[in-house]
Amino acid sequence: MWIPRAVEPRLKRSAKTRPVVVLTGARQTGKTSTFLRLFPKHAFVSLDLPNEAEQAEKEPGTFLQRHPPPVLIDEVQYAPGLFRHLKVAVDAHRTRNGQFLLTGSQKFALMKNVSESLAGRADIVELETLSFAEILAALPRTGIEEAIVRGGFPELYANPDIDPVAFYNSYLATYLERDVRSLTNVGSLRDFERFLRACALRSANLLNKADLARDVGIAPSTANHWLSMLEASGQIVLLEPWFSNRTKSIVKSPKLYLADTGLLCALLNIRSEEALRQSPSVGAVWETFVFAQLRDRERHGGRAGSLFFWRDRTREVDFVVDTGGGRLELFEAKWTELPDIGDTVNLDFVRNAVGKSRMGGGAIVCRTPNGFPLANGFRALPVTELR
Repeated sequence: MWIPRAVEPRLKRSAKTRPVVVLTGARQTGKTSTFLRLFPKHAFVSLDLPNEAEQAEKEPGTFLQRHPPPVLIDEVQYAPGLFRHLKVAVDAHRTRNGQFLLTGSQKFALMKNVSESLAGRADIVELETLSFAEILAALPRTGIEEAIVRGGFPELYANPDIDPVAFYNSYLATYLERDVRSLTNVGSLRDFERFLRACALRSANLLNKADLARDVGIAPSTANHWLSMLEASGQIVLLEPWFSNRTKSIVKSPKLYLADTGLLCALLNIRSEEALRQSPSVGAVWETFVFAQLRDRERHGGRAGSLFFWRDRTREVDFVVDTGGGRLELFEAKWTELPDIGDTVNLDFVRNAVGKSRMGGGAIVCRTPNGFPLANGFRALPVTELR
């Protein structure tokens, strides 16, 4: 079963207007499958194969002769030496668009090589796991709690018989053995897995690197490096605080989120919907889920870098969206079906702090099946209405 991705129209447009299209994201988010489905006439080569990666890195000219465009090159980050030769190949036929389709699971290294060698020649698109909207479009009977626990990896919906517990155990083992070892010298994979689980326990919380390092028993510099690795491979997302000159005592630290709630639940040992409802972490898991839906909304709205949180010494609003023109939207994530006016106290405080004239709207994002107004101008909003 194929689940259509919202990003597909953009990829088609990019291939018609740019020589190179780069699709990045965590492993198993469907990058290769999406490209193969949209561009079946392109040749295909994967640098997951050591012999192909070695030739692409050491003999890039010969590699490109063996795999001329139009071609899809999978996991291209394994051959950073290839990028300069891709530039030459693109410039030799600059008017030909869609020559090279590239995928990569290690975002920072990939972006560095693209920006250095393919600037102005490539469109870069990030693919995350399935949003709830994409899941519902393909499987409309999927419940929200099921989607949270199962997560958004496409394979789990394309083949419902897959056991999610086994899937995530395998995913973690593969990630640790392949991506972590290739990104850096990690002395102990066991320590790194403990670090990843400690991050899961802190999802939807302010990032305190010193506390994180101390709890795992590693140096702060190591924690900082490992956080960069997790972000580079699409496993975590850091959300920066919003501030203006009119607000004081705003925190400088970002908030930490796991990128996918299925992996988060696996790391927290939440294996069922009932376990989710009983978990002391249910509020953080819900906030993580809402954050993923907002990222999807903003990305497809073409508003990169528009999502923040607000916090001072006593109050916090989970999400601030800069919609442009100085206008802001405020969202709080609450694990409830019936929020009340008491849940909007922080929204109201921030609205007054930044000025009501700047407000484009505000809501409590909750599990209500249908949205409804609250008494002070805010709304109770189901995730499905985050458009």
